[in-house]
Amino acid sequence: MQVEDFENKKWRNKNQKMNFRLSAALAMIKGGSVLDLGCGDGLLLSKLRERGIAGEGLDISQIAVKKAKEIGVKAEVFDFSVNKLPFSDKSFENVVLLDVLEHLYAPFDILKEAVRVSKQNIIIAAPNFNSIAARWQMLIGKTPENNQPKKGHIYWFNLNVLRGLLKQSGLEIIELKTNTIFEHRVLLKNIFQFLLNFFPNVFALSFVVKARQIYE
Repeated sequence: MQVEDFENKKWRNKNQKMNFRLSAALAMIKGGSVLDLGCGDGLLLSKLRERGIAGEGLDISQIAVKKAKEIGVKAEVFDFSVNKLPFSDKSFENVVLLDVLEHLYAPFDILKEAVRVSKQNIIIAAPNFNSIAARWQMLIGKTPENNQPKKGHIYWFNLNVLRGLLKQSGLEIIELKTNTIFEHRVLLKNIFQFLLNFFPNVFALSFVVKARQIYE
């Protein structure tokens, strides 16, 4: 199955919903133009538009882009995994990649392009493949949710891997947000949030980072 077919099949019966990673990314964008790589059906861009922030998106799925256009989002079908971005240098204040890098064989290549077209911020969200939830699922003989073929995940991230990839791309993290299990149970959430401060690769379910270019 081609990547386009896989993504079209996924989006045929799917609509994005607000979740932790989307909410965290929205909070990190304070203003300025936005390029959303892997924009899906345009939910992030539509929420930004409500705040008066202009943006546009690219996605490999024709179905996702059609849905984005139906809600008035500027989006185009484009495979940025094999093509250079069709924008000049420093075209956008913010470049966003939410749940994108883990689907690519060569995430470094698209990060280089994101750095090229960004004036300031790169915002990335990725699931943690070493989370306690994944470890527990493996312990009881199940395939972790993030490792199932239906997810289409290729590149596995934890915080160390993400930091290393960003550093290799000339970026440093200036803001990091994480979530953990038991988000709706106050006592347990507080315990896991405390542990998260010391062991993010174990207790984080996902990472959302804002990064900027390192200038020597």
